[in-house]
Amino acid sequence: MDTGFQASRTVVAGRTGYAVPLIVSVTGHRNLVVDEVPTIRKHVREFLTELCDKYPDRGVSVMSSLAEGADQIAAEEAITLRIPVIAALPMPRDIYVTDFDSTRARESFDLLLAQSSEIFELPITPGNTRRSIAEYGKNRTRQYAQLGVFLCAHSHILLALWDGKDNAKLGGTASVVRFHHDDVMRGYTRTAETSRLILAEDEGDLVYHIVCSRDQPDGEPAADLEPLSCSWFTSDEDKPRTTEMPQRHKRVFAHTNEFSRDAREHEEAIQSEAWTLIEEDAKAFLPAGVRDIDHVFRVADWLAIHFQKRKIVVLRAAHILAMLMGLMYIAYSDVFPQRIFIIAFIGFFLIAVLINRLGDKGAWHRKYLDYRALAEGLRVQFYWAAAGVTSGSVSKFAHDNFLQMQDSDLGWIRNVMRVAGMECNVKPYTDPRGLDFVIRNWIGDENGGQLGYYRRKGLEKLSRQRFTDRLAAVVLWISFAAFALFAVASNDMADLVRDPLVVFMGVLLLVTGVRQSYVFSIADSELIKQYEFMFRAFRKARRRIDQSGDDEERRRVLKVLGDAALEEHAEWILMHRERASDEGEIWRMTS
Repeated sequence: MDTGFQASRTVVAGRTGYAVPLIVSVTGHRNLVVDEVPTIRKHVREFLTELCDKYPDRGVSVMSSLAEGADQIAAEEAITLRIPVIAALPMPRDIYVTDFDSTRARESFDLLLAQSSEIFELPITPGNTRRSIAEYGKNRTRQYAQLGVFLCAHSHILLALWDGKDNAKLGGTASVVRFHHDDVMRGYTRTAETSRLILAEDEGDLVYHIVCSRDQPDGEPAADLEPLSCSWFTSDEDKPRTTEMPQRHKRVFAHTNEFSRDAREHEEAIQSEAWTLIEEDAKAFLPAGVRDIDHVFRVADWLAIHFQKRKIVVLRAAHILAMLMGLMYIAYSDVFPQRIFIIAFIGFFLIAVLINRLGDKGAWHRKYLDYRALAEGLRVQFYWAAAGVTSGSVSKFAHDNFLQMQDSDLGWIRNVMRVAGMECNVKPYTDPRGLDFVIRNWIGDENGGQLGYYRRKGLEKLSRQRFTDRLAAVVLWISFAAFALFAVASNDMADLVRDPLVVFMGVLLLVTGVRQSYVFSIADSELIKQYEFMFRAFRKARRRIDQSGDDEERRRVLKVLGDAALEEHAEWILMHRERASDEGEIWRMTS
């Protein structure tokens, strides 16, 4: 987002720990009906309490502009429940305070601000000045539109204290709810910026609606809504309003909760073993916001490696046991038809099933893929933030499109990225040292960075693929030679060598089949193509950057490169999701 902010920063619960907080942002009316306020407070308190009870491994934070009315009510209830409050102010504080007409509202604002965990002052929007937003009007209204976009983009649930009526007021509650659902805010987002991905099922459309009246003429709620009723409100065409959180959102939250639980379980190991994206020298000049992203990256990367090791153990065990099953079958059918071989065959199969069930119960394969995809998304988000790369849009951030056209359950990855990039997503970090750091460490050269990684891993997988191909070719020619021997040899000689040769051929074919199955399971041939493509992309990006003397041009190259990397990661996770071995795969390998 091409804007900036100033932050007075303390620690949000879980932000620098090993859990991802569930962020609830608040939008609502200022002129609530006094008689409804006690019930509204009760509904807000019950809503926040229920979230804390349902997601104890994450913790909950509330983000509010602390405006009079709905915003202050939600913040006050959060503080009462000892829930951290993030203050997101729509403009510099000294200008914003002129919004508070009464002394009491101003005092409440000051008190809530003093108790907030983090304070973000959103910047003056492009084309505006301090003077132009000092008075009420369309220029000042754009500040509230910017706030609405920020709240929606960096929260998991939008709490709306709203009468349910649509109107054209820019930056008003109705326009914020609509943006949360449809990614459109008339008068602020340009039509060209509206993503085609809003047509996909989106986990970022969740609104908890507390229906309220307004203290003004015609202030009653929309005709089809009951005052002080509560419902979950999404962009779902069939059931936009439900009493229970929709299942697709429950699944997304469950995965995020699982990630937080795994992170907290392995906290000590992560703290001591996880690999960081930040060089020691860079710690002196990179801003705190990129350190937040790096912190979450370290968690995701360590967990991905942890579950990858377990997944590889299961995969290798399954293939080894399949080969042993095949050997037992060959021994029984072609060598010594004794019961011990059948018993061993059954035993190896049961062990393989047990190992696979253990992996399935722990979801090791899925967690490895999900956590790796998250880590790679965070890697791009980190380097973009460090280099000052922006989307060029007032409403788009690094997390918005990642994996949105894939399985909707993967929306939990964007949910994590919403929190990790909160501080960086509003102000580009334009220090040239950050840009140099990214070029050196992300792109690198043929011995380091992603260029070195894709070159090294591509050669490694190509070598393994060639070995498998050579093995298959050797077995093919041995088979041809064996059949040729049978064809030209005398009957006596054929009888003498037939059985040992058949057994030998069976073992060779078994080993080759299992080897090919293993290579298929880890998708070597597809990965070779992807690594070659990414190596060429990074090499071309490095050449373009080295030839350019303009920092903005370099940032544009990094933006395109990051988009390509995110797309590659999306293809990678889809490729691997269905390649886990199971009982059927074990039978296939054996046959």
